[in-house]
Amino acid sequence: MRTNSRYIATWLAAFAAAASLHAEDPPASIAGNESPATRPMPDGDGSITISGELKQWHKVTLTLDGPFANESDSDPNPFTDHAFNVTFIHESGTPKYTVPGYFAADGDAGNSSATAGTKWRAHLSPDKAGTWNYVTSFYTGKNAALEKSAVKPALGNARTGSFAVAASDKTGRDFRSKGRLQYVGKHHLQFAGSQEYFLKAGADAPEPLLAYADFDNTIAPKKNVPLKTWEPHLKDWKAGDPTWKGDKGKGLIGALNYLASEGLNAFSFLPYNAGGDGDNVWPFVERDSKMHYDCSKLDQWGIVFDHATTVGLYLHFKLQENEIDDDRRGQDGKIARVPESLDGGKLGLERKLYCRELIARFGHALALNWNIGEENTQTTEEVVDMVKYLHDTDPYHHHIVIHTFPNQQDKVYTPLLGDHSLLTGASLQNHWDVVHQRTLHWLKASAGTSRPWVVANDEQGSANSGVPPDMGYAGFDGKQKDGKTIQTTDDIRKYTLWGNLMAGGAGVEYYFGYQLPQNDLVCQDYRSRDRSWDYCRIALNFFNDNAVPFWEMANADALIGNASNDNSKYCLARTGEIYLVYLPKGGTTELNLTGVEDDFEVHWFNPRSGGTPATGSVPTVQGGSNVNLGDAPADMAEDWLVIVRKIQ
Repeated sequence: MRTNSRYIATWLAAFAAAASLHAEDPPASIAGNESPATRPMPDGDGSITISGELKQWHKVTLTLDGPFANESDSDPNPFTDHAFNVTFIHESGTPKYTVPGYFAADGDAGNSSATAGTKWRAHLSPDKAGTWNYVTSFYTGKNAALEKSAVKPALGNARTGSFAVAASDKTGRDFRSKGRLQYVGKHHLQFAGSQEYFLKAGADAPEPLLAYADFDNTIAPKKNVPLKTWEPHLKDWKAGDPTWKGDKGKGLIGALNYLASEGLNAFSFLPYNAGGDGDNVWPFVERDSKMHYDCSKLDQWGIVFDHATTVGLYLHFKLQENEIDDDRRGQDGKIARVPESLDGGKLGLERKLYCRELIARFGHALALNWNIGEENTQTTEEVVDMVKYLHDTDPYHHHIVIHTFPNQQDKVYTPLLGDHSLLTGASLQNHWDVVHQRTLHWLKASAGTSRPWVVANDEQGSANSGVPPDMGYAGFDGKQKDGKTIQTTDDIRKYTLWGNLMAGGAGVEYYFGYQLPQNDLVCQDYRSRDRSWDYCRIALNFFNDNAVPFWEMANADALIGNASNDNSKYCLARTGEIYLVYLPKGGTTELNLTGVEDDFEVHWFNPRSGGTPATGSVPTVQGGSNVNLGDAPADMAEDWLVIVRKIQ
C-alpha cells in the first residue's frame, strides 16, 4: 500500500502540473472573461468542498467555488465555454474516473431557484472503501467543454485533495447495497458489488413523467397533455422522504414509492420531448434555448432520481422522442428542418452538450440505461456517433440501448450488432403477443457477436392499448374508447412478461396505450395497473427466491416440442441442471432429457399467485429420454411454470 500511495502522490503532482499549463490560476477577470465593473457578483475563492455520505456506492459531491456565471450567459456560456472535469482515483490505483462537471448556480438551486452563482460540481459513486484522491481540470474557451479549442486555465484548475470512503451500510432494495449495475458481456446486467444479475419489471409510461407541476419552469403548451400533480400518490410519500422548496415533490416521490412497494425495479421517462406528443419536458432554461440549461429544474430532477436509487428503481433515460430525433425527408424528397431536433440528428454541439449535461448531473446513479431514442429514425452513422459519444463521456460506461418501430427493427438493429457500434442492448417495441419471438430473435442475432445484447421488451402494442388498466378501474370494461375489446392483464402476463423472460430476455416495462384510462400521456396513477404489477412482482420474486441462475440459461423451446418458438409453451434451460417450462394455457408436456442421465425433481409454480412451488402428479423424472412432467397441483386450465431441477 505504501508503494501505491507514493504512486498516487506522484500521479497527482504530475497531473496538477500538467493541468496548470505552467501557470497559476488566472486573475478573475481572465477566468470570467468579464471586467469586475460589469460582473454582477465576484468569483468564488477557488475552494473545494466534499459533501454527501462518504460511503461506498453512495453519491459523493465535489463542489468548487469558482467563476461566477449565469445560466443564460452567452459570452462565456457556462455550459459550453467552461470545461470543468474532475479525475478521481482510488488509493490502490484503480478504479480511476474522469467525471464531467457542471455549473450548479448557487449550489442549492433546487430550493432557491437560483440562476446564477459560483458553484461547479462533479459527482462520484465510489466503487471501493478507502482513500480517494482527486484533481480538478478547469479551462475556459469557446466550446471548450465540447470540442478541442484554444483554452486558458480557469479559477479552480489543478486543485488536488483526498477524502476517505467507508463501507456502505445499506441493505435490501437500496441499490447502494448492491453497487453499480454493469454490462458484463452477457444477456443480463450485473451489480458490481453484490454480483447479482438483474431482471427488470416496471413502468414505461407515462412518457412525459417529468412534466410535473412541482418542477421549476415546467409548462404544458398542449391542453390535452396537462402537467401532472401525481396527486393520487401523495399518500405514498413518507416522513423523511425528500422534497424541495418546502413541501414540493411529494406526489412524484410517492409515485416512485408505490412502484417500489409493488416490487418493481424500473421506470422510464423522456428528458426532452419538445415538438413531440407531450411537448412539455425539456432541460433548458426555455423550450428552444438548447445551449442553456435550467439549474434549478435539473437539481429537482436529481432529487427524484437519487430517491429512485435508494428505493431500488432503475432509471430508463429515453433521450429523444421520435418526432424530434432528426430532420425529416418530405414526400418531395427534400429534407425538412425539425427545429426541435438536436443538430438535425447529427452529433453536433447541441447533442454533445445534451448528453454531457445529463451524464454530469445523473451519471453517478448506480442503475440506469441511456436509450438513444424512442422509435429512433436516425441514420446508422448518426446512431454510431451518438452512442460512442455517450460511451466515451460517461465515466461508468452505463448500458446503452436503442428503440425503434417494430417494422424497422431489422433495418435499424442489424447494422449496429457486434463491433459495428458500442450498443449493449435493445429496447424492443412489439405487439404484445410476439414478444417471445422478437426477444429471442435479437438474443440469437447478437449472441454470436463480440457484444451479446441485453434485450428488454419496453413497449407493447397496439399503440392504442398496450397494457390495460385493471378491470373496473375508472369504469374500465376491457374495451378501448372506440369500443374494441382488447387483450387482458392475463394475456400480458402470459405472452409479454413470461414471453420475454422465457426467451432469455432482461425483463419488461409496461406501456399504457392512448385509448385507455391513465394512458401514456396523462397517467399519474400507477394503481391503475395494480394487478399487472402484482404479476411482475411474483415473477421477479420467483427467480430470486428459488435461486434460478437465469443468466446462465438459454431458451430451449425445442426440448418441449416447440421448435417454431410459438406461444404454445416456452422452455428456458441450463442443460443438465435446471429447466423451466412455462405453459400459458396449462395442461402438461414432455421434456426431452435425452443424453442426460441424472434424476430431477419436478415442482410447479403458480405465476398468478406466487408462493412456494408445489409438487404435481409426477414428483421426479429420470434423464435419458423424453419424460412426461405430469399434472399441476390444481387449475390445470390456467398457466403454470414447471421447475425441473437436478437432484443433488
